[in-house]
Order: sequence, then structure tokens, then C-alpha cells
Amino acid sequence: MTTPVALTIAGSDSSGGAGIQADLKTFAALGVYCASAITALTAQNTRGVTGIHAVPADFVTAQIDAVFSDLDVGAVKIGMVAQAASIDAIAAALARWKPRHVVLDPVMVATSGDRLLASEAVEALRTRLMPLASVITPNLPEAAALLGEQVAASEAGIESQGRRLLALGCRAVLIKGGHGEGAESIDYLVTSESAIALAAPRVATRNTHGTGCSLSSAVAAGLARGETLEQAVRNAKAWISAAIAAADRFSVGHGHGPIHHFHKFY
Repeated sequence: MTTPVALTIAGSDSSGGAGIQADLKTFAALGVYCASAITALTAQNTRGVTGIHAVPADFVTAQIDAVFSDLDVGAVKIGMVAQAASIDAIAAALARWKPRHVVLDPVMVATSGDRLLASEAVEALRTRLMPLASVITPNLPEAAALLGEQVAASEAGIESQGRRLLALGCRAVLIKGGHGEGAESIDYLVTSESAIALAAPRVATRNTHGTGCSLSSAVAAGLARGETLEQAVRNAKAWISAAIAAADRFSVGHGHGPIHHFHKFY
């Protein structure tokens, strides 16, 4: 019996709702052992981000190399990368270790609205990391920002942006619909072969901190367990929807509270 293992490369959230902490909770909830390489420390709570301390790029490399040299990593999730130097370090490490699956969540802005990626690093993310990704998981504003376009307002527009993102080198795109409107939150999985709409009832809650981090980690967890991409995305969508629906069981902080990663257990 082998243990599925994943590696998250992301920033730390001192309040525990997003970033590395959300990733670790997600993988644990879904039965996958998770290692981590931290790219940045944030001073953060449910109200916002008050400080970012980037980890030196050579130490990001050291963490990734330490994990891959010992653990059988089935999937990698990449979240907050903070700066261009870290992007270069991550890209070089992935080219060296060649993981089977890479899930890239192009984190640019926190739920609170605070910027988490330096503007000059966006091009490096687009050209260095996206071509290495099995799937990228932007929300609607992130998809538009990666393309330098307006946020798509229709299903046809979203699918069109997904196809243009594919042209940048990634193998699949999951555009998250949480920032959209309507009774349903619809995500779109776009590949060279198809575009699949995945709908779930939109939940009325302020407690959505860490949703994007957790969804991308849930997809990576499925890939680490050997699921196909479509299976992993469908299962991740169902799990995150339940975690959001259960979020109001918590009373944490005074802003956008966390989702309930362990809703199946308590």
C-alpha cells in the first residue's frame, strides 16, 4: 500500500484560512499526505493583509529539492509565488524534477482585495509557470488579468478566455465562477477537446477565505490519488461546495471567515 503524496508551493497565512495552511487542511481532509515549500510569510487575518515577507528564492529551491529528493510526489500545487525570482526558482525546480501533475493557482489578490503578486511578476508567471501546468485554476478576474482583457460576462466569453489561456501553454484551464452572479456558481473546465460547465448552488456567506487555495489543492489531491483530471475537478467542486456551505458553523474573525475544511468530520 502506497501513500499518495502532494507538495504545495505557496505562501503562509498567519490566520490559518488560506495559503499553506488551507492547503494542508485540504489534503489532510482528502486523505493525501502533504509536504510544503513556503514562498512567503504574510501577516494576515480575515480582514486583510498587513505585511508580506518573501522567502529568498534560493531557499524556495532548497525546500523543493529536499521534498523531491526523498518523497514520491504525485502532484504539485502552486499558489502564491509573490515575486519573479521565486517563479524562476520554482520553474527551474519543476523542470529538474518533472512531477507528474502540476496544478497552478495564479494567486494575485486575496479575498480581502489585497495584492499578493507583484505586478512585474505577472509576465513571469504567464511565461515560466503556465507552460509547466497540467491545469491552471484562475477565477474570473484572474483569467482576465492573465490575458489583459475585461472580465468575461457570458459563458461564451469565459470559454473563449479559457481557450486563449490554453494557447499560453498549459494543458487545461479551470475558470472558477465564484465571482460571477446568479443562483449557481459555475466553473468551466476547458481543454483542447472540450469545455465542461460544472454548476453548484451559490451559497450566501461571507466565509469564503481560502476558497481558491482549497479548490486547487483539492484538484491536486485527486490527481495525486490517481484520478483523471475531470474526476479530480468534479470531486473537488463537490467538496469545496460542501466546505463553503458548512462555513457558517465557524465564528472566526471579523471579516471574511474561513471555509470548513473538515466539514465531513465535525
